[in-house]
Amino acid sequence: MEIEGRELAGRVAIVTGAGRNIGRMIALELAAAGAAVLVNARANRAEVEAVVREIEVVGGRALAHLADVADAVAVQRMADEAVAKLGRIDILVNNAAVRRETPLDAMTAGEWREILGIVLDGAFHCVKACLPQLKRSGAGAIVNIGGLTGHTGAKDRAHVVTAKAGLAGFTKALAHDLAEHAITVNCVSPGMIDTKRGGSGAPGQPHHHQTRRTLLGRLGTPTDIAAAVRYLAGPQARYVTGQTLHVNGGVYLG
Repeated sequence: MEIEGRELAGRVAIVTGAGRNIGRMIALELAAAGAAVLVNARANRAEVEAVVREIEVVGGRALAHLADVADAVAVQRMADEAVAKLGRIDILVNNAAVRRETPLDAMTAGEWREILGIVLDGAFHCVKACLPQLKRSGAGAIVNIGGLTGHTGAKDRAHVVTAKAGLAGFTKALAHDLAEHAITVNCVSPGMIDTKRGGSGAPGQPHHHQTRRTLLGRLGTPTDIAAAVRYLAGPQARYVTGQTLHVNGGVYLG
């Protein structure tokens, strides 16, 4: 029997794109459930180390690791370090993403490939690198972080919409491939979430936030998404696989 509130004790999770916002909160939530967590980001060491400190100050175990998920070699090194320093891998959360807005006539092939490389290729590389350990786990869990616009479409987001829609399909394919190894694979699709925006990865306010309203009358929070990931990664969701869980306040009824 798991100790209440520590249902992931003894497990190890990798969370990509975990330096801020949704990824950060997922890392904190899995740590609160008892998991040791490798906190990944592409380049901002200060952010991932801050998340690690947040986990350690309350008695958790965590490891900071910089790696570009679009780079298969770097991802393999990340998985190897997780095993070397944390002992195993039971949970993989593919959260790393870039959500730019670019009109189609201004979008370059390079920008198209960059987005798909992070979201789709990155998820593929992470699954491949972690798969031997996930198979050994006996209760492995993969949670892909999709997105509202992957189901509804959105203006100026052809690359992001395509990548996130592909991630939902990847989830279904993996559920078939990995069920025999007792690995569940699910997708959490956030709706309009109140996060820190700006910089090179996202616009200040996405266009679709200006044109849609939730049934619940508010934006979501990273905690809303993290709670869904914790459930899907834990023992109560062992009969759930191949699903997309929409966490969006009713803005889209899938």
